[in-house]
Amino acid sequence: MKPNKNYSSLKESYLFSEIAHRVADFSKANPDAEIIKMGIGDVTRPLCEAVVDAMKKSSEDMGQAAAFHGYGPEQGYDFLREKIQSYYKSFDVTLDLGEIFISDGAKSDLGNILDLFDKDNTVLIPDPVYPVYVDTNLMDGRKIVFADANEENGFLPMPQDDVAADIIYLCSPNNPTGAAYNKDQLKVWVDYALKNKAVILFDAAYESFIIDPSLPRSIFAIDGADKCAIEFCSLSKTAGFTGTRCGYTIVPKNLMAEDMSLNKMWLRRQTTKFNGVSYVVQRGAEAVFTESGLKQTRENIAYYRENANIITKALDELGWYYTGGKNSPYIWLRCPDGMDSWAFFDKLLTEIGVVGTPGAGFGKNGQNFFRLTAFSTHENTEKAMAKLKKLFS
Repeated sequence: MKPNKNYSSLKESYLFSEIAHRVADFSKANPDAEIIKMGIGDVTRPLCEAVVDAMKKSSEDMGQAAAFHGYGPEQGYDFLREKIQSYYKSFDVTLDLGEIFISDGAKSDLGNILDLFDKDNTVLIPDPVYPVYVDTNLMDGRKIVFADANEENGFLPMPQDDVAADIIYLCSPNNPTGAAYNKDQLKVWVDYALKNKAVILFDAAYESFIIDPSLPRSIFAIDGADKCAIEFCSLSKTAGFTGTRCGYTIVPKNLMAEDMSLNKMWLRRQTTKFNGVSYVVQRGAEAVFTESGLKQTRENIAYYRENANIITKALDELGWYYTGGKNSPYIWLRCPDGMDSWAFFDKLLTEIGVVGTPGAGFGKNGQNFFRLTAFSTHENTEKAMAKLKKLFS
C-alpha cells in the first residue's frame, strides 16, 4: 500500500482547527472569561417555521408504509429541483431541470467536482481564498496559480492574458473578503474562460445576501457562462442549514470538455459515489422556496445584515479599512498598527475575549487582514464592537 503523498503538501492544521485549539487553551487557562465567537461562519438563528413544519410532516411520512421513501434519485427529487428552477427564474436565469443536482452542501461538491478533471490541469485560485479550494487541489497534486486579490483591486482580481488556466475558482460575494463582482467584471472572466477553454467553478453560497440590484446572483446571468461554468450554492447561510446539510450544484448541458459532456459526467459520478440527500431534508429545503419560507428566511438574513451594519459602523468610527458587510455576511478588515493577523487574533482573544479569523489562514495576501462574521447575535455583536472600540480608541 502506498499513500497519496500529495497530503504531505497540506498544512498540518486546518485553519479552523488551529483557531479552536487556541480558544480552548485560553478558556482552560481563563475559565471565567467570556468568549464571543465571530470567526467561523456558522449561523445562530434557528431553522424557520416553514422548514421545521415540512420536516416534521415528512418525518411522519417515513413512518407510514404508503408515504415511506427509501433510496431517492441521486440528483435530487423533482419537487425540490423544480423549486430551485423557479427561484433562479425570479432573477432571470433559466435552467433545465436536468442541470440541477441536489447535494449535502457546497463544500462537498466543490471538492467532489474535481473527479471530472485531469490532474494535469492548471488551477487558478484567488488569494486570499476559502481554504477548501486550495487543499482539495493539493490533495490531487494539481498545479495551482494564484491571482492576487488586494486593496488595489478591491479584492476582486481580474484575469491576466499571460496566465493560462484550465480550472478557475471564483466566489462572489467572496469568502473571506465580502467583495462581490459586478456583471461587467464577471463577463471578462467568462470571456477569458471561453478563450482558454477553461471551466469556472463559481461559488455562489452567499448570493442571498446581495441587496445591490446591479450585482449578479448567479454566474449564469452572464452571456456565455453556460458554456464555461459550474455553479455551487448552499442553504447553509441562506436558510440556516449548517446542521441540516443541503445545497445544489448547476452543471449546464451546454458545458463540454473536448467531446465529453460535463453534465453527463457529473450525473455518472453522483450515481456512482453519492446516495443523495435524505427525503426529510429535501422536503425541508423545498419549504425554503415557498412564499412563507422565503419570507421567514429573509427575515433571518436581515437579522445578520443588521449585525454587519453594527460591525461596519464600529470600523467606520475607528477609521479602519475594510471590504464586505453590505452584500455579504463577512467583513474583511486591515489589522491596525501594521499587526499581522495572528498577532491581532491573539490580542482580541486575550484582551477582550473576541474570536475572529486571521487572514493569513486564507493566503499570503491575508497576512495583515482579519475576517469577522455577522452570524452572531445582536447582543454579542454590539458587545464585541463596544469592546473593540474601547481597546483601540
